[in-house]
Amino acid sequence: MFAVPREQVVRVHASSGTTGKPTVVGYTAQDIETWAHLMARSIRAAGGRPGDIVHVAYGYGLFTGGLGAHYGAERLGCTVVPMSGGQTQKQVQLICDFKPDIIMVTPSYLLAIAEEFVRQGLDPAASSMRVGILGAEPWTEAMRTQIESVMGLDAVDIYGLSEVMGPGVANECIETKDGPVVWEDHFFPEIIDPLTGAVQPDGEPGELVLTSLTKQALPIIRYRTRDLTRLLPPTARSMRRMAKIVGRSDDMLIVRGVNVFPTQIEELILQTPALAPHYVLELTREGPLDALAVHVEAADAAAFAAGTSAAAALIEQVKAMIGISVRVEVREPGSIERSIGKAKRVIDKRTPIAG
Repeated sequence: MFAVPREQVVRVHASSGTTGKPTVVGYTAQDIETWAHLMARSIRAAGGRPGDIVHVAYGYGLFTGGLGAHYGAERLGCTVVPMSGGQTQKQVQLICDFKPDIIMVTPSYLLAIAEEFVRQGLDPAASSMRVGILGAEPWTEAMRTQIESVMGLDAVDIYGLSEVMGPGVANECIETKDGPVVWEDHFFPEIIDPLTGAVQPDGEPGELVLTSLTKQALPIIRYRTRDLTRLLPPTARSMRRMAKIVGRSDDMLIVRGVNVFPTQIEELILQTPALAPHYVLELTREGPLDALAVHVEAADAAAFAAGTSAAAALIEQVKAMIGISVRVEVREPGSIERSIGKAKRVIDKRTPIAG
């Protein structure tokens, strides 16, 4: 699918396979230059400056996050700590030793790093980091509030996808933190109705569609991202913004006829002080009907001991705000597996209905 001879492709990456089999993408030397430039622009918009130390905890390899962040930070003139994901104890050690100004990581893994700080008897809010550039998975405003409170930094949203370029398609500005600015000199954004394909006016919700304007190896025309958002007018920069991703048109759960996004349940969890922001949604089928269980950690040992009240509160909130009945299991702190990359939020154990 490359638009140039393979000999002109200097690097290949692959999508993380959110919707199935990963998609292989290629870059010419000029594509790498463009990507580094846009990532540098994104880090600058997020508050980064030449001379800053940037701790990169996105995964390296075929995933575009690590190398995209790395090249952009170097282009801006920063010092890069290429930690990649995993080895959470070592993450904390390097943060304490090198005292980075910025961390680039998925929001769910940053919370895992914060937990490791606490486990080691350290205050994560007292670290040197002043900015977190967070992306690769949907996260809510409630999650931003949680991260900023725990980590004592500004949490800024970065957006991208491998098929279009990688991270750096859009980035939030630290002055406003009101949605990622789409770099419209390189990408043309549209919002469509995910069912009909009709183009929606700015401000209306729908699925984000992107056309690349400067890509050489893999130019994309009207690529359906499956990400649900809105296009908003410019504020801190002269280009349009996109609202926070509220979910994906293909990770929407339909539970007994009700459309549910994991981020909706995440917001309700984060509004419950006795619960921690670590959860898994488990879908099963009870006879002909779907059932949804929410496995969520207690915030601490005391909250776990009183877990039934927190579970009841969450059940009531989900019923009132989303309109479905769920089962809630409050687990001990630390019992839900931590992801070092994109968090796996949904386990679907449903079997097809025979007939």
